[in-house]
Formats: sequence, structure tokens, C-alpha cells
Amino acid sequence: MKITRLLGRALATAVAVLLLAPAPADAQAVIKVNDNVNFKFGFQFQGWADWSQSAADGGTAQNLFVRRARLLMGGQVAKDVTFFFQTDSGNLGKVTNGVKATNTGFIIQDAWVSWKIDDAFILDAGLFLVPLSRNILQSTLSFYTLDISPTSTVMAGPTQTVGLRDTGFQAKGYLVDGGRLEYRAAVMQGVRDAASRNSFRTAGYLQYNFFEKEKGYVFAGTNLGKKKIFNVNGGFDLQKDYKAYSGDVFASIPVAKGDEVGGQVQWIHYDGGDFIKTIPKQDDLLVEAAYYLSKVKVQPFIKYESQKFAYDVDKAKDQDRFGGGLNYYVSGQNLKITAQYLRVDPKSSVLKSTDQFTIQLQAFYF
Repeated sequence: MKITRLLGRALATAVAVLLLAPAPADAQAVIKVNDNVNFKFGFQFQGWADWSQSAADGGTAQNLFVRRARLLMGGQVAKDVTFFFQTDSGNLGKVTNGVKATNTGFIIQDAWVSWKIDDAFILDAGLFLVPLSRNILQSTLSFYTLDISPTSTVMAGPTQTVGLRDTGFQAKGYLVDGGRLEYRAAVMQGVRDAASRNSFRTAGYLQYNFFEKEKGYVFAGTNLGKKKIFNVNGGFDLQKDYKAYSGDVFASIPVAKGDEVGGQVQWIHYDGGDFIKTIPKQDDLLVEAAYYLSKVKVQPFIKYESQKFAYDVDKAKDQDRFGGGLNYYVSGQNLKITAQYLRVDPKSSVLKSTDQFTIQLQAFYF
């Protein structure tokens, strides 16, 4: 029994050292079972200090809260079979309509298995991002600006997504010259009627890379001067007479021996039709640009967003948003500080223009 306890303590110590020991930025702490089975763990933290004006009365709400708190696990369970699992407790501590979120609870953010039959055909199953647009498929760690654009999340609540994700199956692959052309085609649960007999949701995404290729579940925003990326892409999201289409041009180009110039222009058309009436017909635009200065590890950025509605009854909802800020990379994406100012300009005469200022602290390892 004494030997058993000693062996157990030794094993626990070895695992702890493996998981907790510091590693180079490009390394990963991995538990390797055999050549075909391994596991790795990580976390993501984003804390916000936020000051937001009200469009109704001009007052300023102040919030200190956890924007994202995620635990990540990924790995391989068989030859060419990988998995990813992620939990999140978002907006913990934020006050909304006078109520403080004291316990948002951990939700499952991602839960999928991927079987690579060939580079040209990979089958995913589970809970994964809806492949509508580039901004949706970007990692939340590396946006050029503070966070994902609201123009990319219009469909989120009405289509019953879970953090821009839905359950289903997806085929994806890399074609042309080793993967310059990427496709994703998904069939997902979507909105169900009372008997769950209506058609499923379908979504798809196509991207062509002119320089370096991008592969993986999510795309990077900024690459901090380490990759030369330029692509055009588009996507769709459909269910019954609800439809959304996107088009995007994205760039992340190294310049001046370590610096980077980058940005994207994204257009999305939404029309909820009679099926999802809470998504009025609209055309939304996102424009963002940034320049990374490698010597001082800072990245100033600017952004512009607009929502323009098609029908007169919705015209009062038209608005523009513009702003800018600065990313400071203390240790790459593993430790980053972001400050952003945003001006929201509604076209309705009833609502006031508002200002928002946010500071974010990000810590990450995976």
C-alpha cells in the first residue's frame, strides 16, 4: 500500500509538472498516451472595464466584469480524429437593466469531433461556429479591434445559436495548390417548430488565399507580422425563407522588418423573411484597419460599422459606429491590453449619439 501511494504521488507530480511547467511561446503542454492519442489543455481570460452611454438619456453606465472566462481542451483520440471542447462563463459581473450577473454559469461553447479522411474532405460533428462570415470564424483572441463586430452577430439570438454556434454536421476541405481554396458546408439544427419537422439550417463558406494558406477551426485576425495573408471569402446562412449572405476581403501583410499592416472589409445582407421576423431586412458593413509596430509591440486600429435597413418601418434603427484604439502586446496574445473608444450614431431623432470606452486585459494559453 505504501508503494502504491508513493507511485500515485509520483504520477500526480509528473502530470502537474507537465501541465504547469513554463514552456516556450511556440510549445504546448501535451499529455501523450500513444502516437495516436493525446490531450492538451488551456484557458482564456478577458476582463473589461467599460463606460457606455445610454442613447435614451445620455447617462453613462460603468461596468467591471469578465467578458470571457474559458477552459479549453483539445487533442486526438485516434488516427486522423481530433476533438475540441470549450466552456465559457461570459459577461460575469456585468450589470444589465439593473441586474448584476453574479453567476452566469459555465456553458458549452464548442464541442466537436473532426475526422480527416483527406485534405479535400474533413467531416465535423457537434457544436461549432456557423460558417457565415470571416469575422464570425475569427479567433476571439486576435481581432484587430476590441471584439467581434455587432454586424456579424445580428443572427445570433433569433436563430437560436449558442455563442454563434449551432449543432450539426459539417464537411470542409482544402483544395487547389495544397489548400489555397477552403470550403465549409454545414447542416445544423437551426430554429425548430413545435414538432421539430421543419427544414434544417444550412450554411456554407468559401475562401481563397492568394499568399500563405490558413487552416484550422478558426482564423487569426492579426498575425503580428509573422504571416502574409490576403484572401477573399463569402458565406451564406439559410433556413426556410430566412437568409444571410456575406462577402469579405481580408489582409494581414508583414512590412518593415517585423511590422504588419492589416484589416478587412465585410458586407453582410440579412433578411429574416416570415420565418424569423425579428431579423429585419438590412445591409451591414464592417471596415477595420490596423498597423502593428513590432519594436514597441503596439497596434493602433480604427473601425467603422453601419447598419442600414431596407423598409421604412425599420429606418429608425439605422446607425453608424466608428472608433479606434490601441493593442499593447505585453507577451503576444498570451498577455495583451486593449483600449478602444467607440462612437455610436443612430439615425433616429429620438435617440442620442453615444460614446463607449473600454479597456480589456487578456490572458491566454493553449
